[in-house]
Amino acid sequence: MALTQTLNILSCTLLLLLLRQDVLTRAALGKWDLLQPSIGIVSMHMQLLHTDRVVIYDRTDFGYSNISLPNGKCRDDPTERKVKHDCTAHSVEYDVASNTARPLMVQTNVWCSGGAVMTNSTLVQAGGHSDGERVIRLLTPSPDNNYDWNEINDGLLARRWYSTSQILPNGDGQIIVGGRGQYNYEFYPKTTPSDKVFDLPFLEQTNDAQSENNLYPFVFLNFDGNLFVFANNRAIMWDYINGKVVRTYPEIPGGEPRSFPSTGSAALLPLKENVGAEVLVCGGAPKGAYLKAMNSTNPEFVGALNTCARIGINDANPQWAMETMPMGRIMSDMLLLPDGNVLIINGAGNGAAGWEIGRNPVLEPVVYRPDSPSGSRFEVQNPTSIPRMYHSSTVLLRDGRVLVGGSNPHEFYVFTNVLFPTELSLESFSPSYLDPKFAYLRPKIISPASQSEIRYGQNVPIRFNLRTGRLNSDSLMVTMLAPSFNTHSFSMSQRLLVLKKLDLKHVGNSKYQIRVVTPDTSHLAPSGYYLVFVVYQNIPSEGMWVRIS
Repeated sequence: MALTQTLNILSCTLLLLLLRQDVLTRAALGKWDLLQPSIGIVSMHMQLLHTDRVVIYDRTDFGYSNISLPNGKCRDDPTERKVKHDCTAHSVEYDVASNTARPLMVQTNVWCSGGAVMTNSTLVQAGGHSDGERVIRLLTPSPDNNYDWNEINDGLLARRWYSTSQILPNGDGQIIVGGRGQYNYEFYPKTTPSDKVFDLPFLEQTNDAQSENNLYPFVFLNFDGNLFVFANNRAIMWDYINGKVVRTYPEIPGGEPRSFPSTGSAALLPLKENVGAEVLVCGGAPKGAYLKAMNSTNPEFVGALNTCARIGINDANPQWAMETMPMGRIMSDMLLLPDGNVLIINGAGNGAAGWEIGRNPVLEPVVYRPDSPSGSRFEVQNPTSIPRMYHSSTVLLRDGRVLVGGSNPHEFYVFTNVLFPTELSLESFSPSYLDPKFAYLRPKIISPASQSEIRYGQNVPIRFNLRTGRLNSDSLMVTMLAPSFNTHSFSMSQRLLVLKKLDLKHVGNSKYQIRVVTPDTSHLAPSGYYLVFVVYQNIPSEGMWVRIS
């Protein structure tokens, strides 16, 4: 009898554990839609503009793309390895509303570059490879939507290949950090003739002589105005104005590398009133994985790391807290969603970042819920059918969908007889908050009007429709999101703020008004364009564009 009871208890316990694991890691939510079978180029870099258009580009030395330049334009470069006379485009502008792409023209190689959008809406793209390594490229939206790239040769003082850009507090400039062989940073625009390159020894200290692992460093603007800089397996707080280390953080437990080409990803978690800033770093490849995968005679594709590390960057004694993902991941992207959660998407389960060295595509996105108890934060979503490996990218759209494209782990365009063909398609992933069954909970912003100007520390009334019955103000929040520049598993200048609520009132049939307080400093929210969302019971409205200055 006792044995039977014990077995029954063990069986029930095992069943509950399995069910709990299924709930936490196999929820199978979200919806995928194919938007375009081909936009003509690989979506290696992406940036959403306040016009609801997405600027996309790959590299000029992939060979002929599948979309022609307009009006007989061609690019002539006698030094090009693949195509010296090229009349195809390597950049496009994707119009979300019409689901169409138009070609843009870049003259120099934008491969593995960085970028940020200035407060005046100009996308500033920095660096690249070969003839593009010192080039600054500007793209400024215009009302007639008939704009193109403007290139400034020698706009950079150092070669910037695999460098990270971060918008600065006033929104009128950006800092450009690192790059292959560059243990330094510089600013754009240059303000005086004495502008120069500034040393950042930390990047050299984190450099692995053979596999580097300090490229595309994760850079975040802290609310004290300093920069949190992560490379390889550790981080510092950097005073970029005075050129000194403010704080040194401990190495991630285990010491495994997380930045390119080991290529995990990172995000600054949502910033809230009276809550310290936290950084989350997930995935990557173990030490030596890159070299093992690159071994031409006997390649080995090591399993990716399945851990995340989270740290309060302003804590008195900051320590990394480790968490376990449902699966290992390299080359994934981390996007902040309007409901305050983090989407982990794209990537592979084995190998490292580089040509032909990734294996086992991870098709299922994962939602990370930072406010849930530790051990119950991850939720696996429905899978795509398209592997998104090396050179894929993703951005959040105003309507709450996630735009996903790219993947080309080859030196040139290759569509047949390979494990992972060059991918020119665009998909959208709709998180579960867009499920039609939640339509009655979805707010619709009435005011302020799109493109409104707001100020720092301002009380802003936001009016919205909500069709549900009695509204519970405790289930309501307003978020403000800075669209990011995404490439190589990092979303540059990405941040989301949860705004302070003042009061809520009912102003008419299904109409409400909530007053919120905008961030009080540009250290919290650098000047520029943001998307504002009203979120009720974790269901966000469509975003409304505002510009803070």
